[in-house]
Amino acid sequence: MGSAPSPETPRIAYNPPTVTRSAKLLITGPFGVGKTTLVGSVAPLVLRMDETMTEASVGVDDLRGTPHKTTTTVAMDFGRLHLNESLVLYLFGTPGQVRFRPLWEGLADGALGALVLVDTRDLDRCHDVLDLLEEHGTPYAVAVNRFEGAKDYPEEEIRQALDLADSTPLTSCDARDRQSCLRALITLVEYLSARQLEPHP
Repeated sequence: MGSAPSPETPRIAYNPPTVTRSAKLLITGPFGVGKTTLVGSVAPLVLRMDETMTEASVGVDDLRGTPHKTTTTVAMDFGRLHLNESLVLYLFGTPGQVRFRPLWEGLADGALGALVLVDTRDLDRCHDVLDLLEEHGTPYAVAVNRFEGAKDYPEEEIRQALDLADSTPLTSCDARDRQSCLRALITLVEYLSARQLEPHP
């Protein structure tokens, strides 16, 4: 005889009848910026493809900002988030290293847009990711992941350092905090919705 489910156990609707729209979104950014943490913070269904870092990564993966990091995403992270009763988001966290570019390009196919996580301690590492998105024609919003001890910079300085267009949304979050991550995702979804309503020549 089975026991009754614990009251703390979340009930997840796999195919809620009210869902009428879905969107595939990328959660991307450089190595160690918090992509896996963000997906795990907001999505109850998560597939993580991490491997333990070994000596082979020494001199290849930059651990200056994350000296205690012991694993790395080698394929993707996946999470499904019901943003409201009618909209479900499929979140695909990408590997951060350039050597995984072929995987990134596969994940980008069919994506409506991307949320780019950045770290103000080393904004230069973000340019490769932004260039990939531009080349692929994938619209994106940028979210500064607020690491402890990281210096705060004015929004205009961050925009200038990343060479962001005025129309590109720039927000901030703590990848460990569900509510701030949800706000960043909502910012992206609103931006993508507004782009779809824009008249095209």
